[in-house]
Amino acid sequence: MMHPVVERITQQIEERSKLRRTTYLNNALQAAEQGVNRAHGCSNLAHVMAAQPDDQRVIMRQGGASHMAIISSYNDMLSAHAPLKNYPDQLKAALYRYGASAQFAAGVPAMCDGVTQGTPGMQLSLFSRDLIAQATAIGLTHGVFDGALYLGVCDKIVPGLLIGALSFGHLPAVFVPAGPMSSGLSNPEKAAVRERYAAGLATREELLEAELAAYHEPGTCTFYGTANSNQMLMEAMGLHVPGSAFASPVSELRHALTDEAARLLVENSRHGSHFLPLAVQVDAKALVNGAVALLASGGSTNHALHLPAIARAAGYELTWEDLAGLSKVVPLLAHVYPSGAADVNQFHAAGGVAWLFKQLLDAGFMHRDVSTVAGQGLQAYAREPYLNNHELEWRDVPKDSQAPSILRAVNEPFATHSGLHLLAGNLGRAIVKTSAVKEEFWAIKAPARVFDTEADVLAAYDAGVLVGDLVLVLRFQGPAANGMPELHKLMPLLANLQANGQKVALVTDGRLSGASGKVLAAIHVTPEAAKGGVLSRIQDGDLIEVDAREDVFHLHITSEQLALRSDAQAPHNQALGYGLQLFAAQRRWVGPADQGASFLIED
Repeated sequence: MMHPVVERITQQIEERSKLRRTTYLNNALQAAEQGVNRAHGCSNLAHVMAAQPDDQRVIMRQGGASHMAIISSYNDMLSAHAPLKNYPDQLKAALYRYGASAQFAAGVPAMCDGVTQGTPGMQLSLFSRDLIAQATAIGLTHGVFDGALYLGVCDKIVPGLLIGALSFGHLPAVFVPAGPMSSGLSNPEKAAVRERYAAGLATREELLEAELAAYHEPGTCTFYGTANSNQMLMEAMGLHVPGSAFASPVSELRHALTDEAARLLVENSRHGSHFLPLAVQVDAKALVNGAVALLASGGSTNHALHLPAIARAAGYELTWEDLAGLSKVVPLLAHVYPSGAADVNQFHAAGGVAWLFKQLLDAGFMHRDVSTVAGQGLQAYAREPYLNNHELEWRDVPKDSQAPSILRAVNEPFATHSGLHLLAGNLGRAIVKTSAVKEEFWAIKAPARVFDTEADVLAAYDAGVLVGDLVLVLRFQGPAANGMPELHKLMPLLANLQANGQKVALVTDGRLSGASGKVLAAIHVTPEAAKGGVLSRIQDGDLIEVDAREDVFHLHITSEQLALRSDAQAPHNQALGYGLQLFAAQRRWVGPADQGASFLIED
């Protein structure tokens, strides 16, 4: 039986979304009935086939088999995406063995937040998600495909691919990951060096050596940030080959899982055994399964932005209240860095996705009766893949946890509350993640120290003026102000202040993601300062209360005092050489954080 709260929230999403979802689904099914236009004109078809080898031309010309698109975010700047380089050729060969043809339809942009953190380039990070969705649509808009394989791993890239794919929801889809790099320097050790460097106790050379030891080869970064949370999400929504999220990029198993993605897409096409358009597959139950998996595993706070945006692309209205309601009943079953010391490779070895999903399914926290690319409901994702004489098979996971410090059963969780909180008060609404924060730091009432740029905070820290208990307010970091950058460079210095005995917290309309760490942080504040939010009227010394236990978010001045204050003005963005001017329209039209911070989805 389903947990009553999970059942109720699923029903609420369906009910409030009835008109939007009906319109979306009807449009997608009508598009599916129209089929593809490969036969609509000889010139059109000739252009499609011009660069194809003869054997592929035969399949495309006769029209009785599927022709697939490959959309990839490959570049060799992102370690996580570097393994994708040879996937298109591998997938084309696999599809051909199953009687289908394929073309590389589009490459989409993929930037690395790890490279751009602390620089103006980070201001384009969130906007890249919607740009990726648009680039995906451009690749598919030729209208000649029967399905698509989506290759991506990191941050905004997978959500962007999914939003774009949902705009072509009449096509079947399979998402194809690459897997994490092998474990290097542990995440706690890396974080300790960063904190020592921020305190002036480590040299830049020591810092660089630590970073190189942590990020040392192709594959996803091994902490449980947005990239790896994306892979959990795709598994939970049934969009992956079961068990493909965290297999090594260089393993024989990974090669077999990638081939299986091609086979499943053919099976799900109109020429296969059962036609499964993406629009049908991604329903309210799939969205809730994704949310539950992220919550139970301590996933990235970026998905408080991505899930509402994905839901809207599929015709649903998923709210922060839905996520917070689920968070109160979904237990925290995984301790993966930053929530714990383990990395994703250790999580995977301990049982990983399959073991976690079995726990959640058996306890009624996830819906079994959903459509998946594997065609067997979500139960297929509670088994682990392996090779038997080089053949891909699946087996049951152990009954008990193999590493209780990493994975725990529902009846003995790390916490009964998964750790995602929605705060509300006269400061607006904000998201807090507490799974990595010691409970003694869950609440604070202290004077504000107000800043308008990340650089000003760093300068104040270096000057030694961030003294005493304080709530650090960093405003004008929202989507309309500057694209809502992640603010990772603040975490080591705030951690140092906290370690020195100060009570500290962060309040910002910017982001932190899954690597937010050990300091209480109220992020995604909505309304943002640039849109007249109360953040724009806070002054140094104002008393601010942030309480994740009671979901309090309060500025302790009277409404009369607040009304007498003028809104602060956003600082002029003088960054040159980053192309920020090209994204002025996005800043102008972007929606609020609690609706996904998207400029694509219209009401």
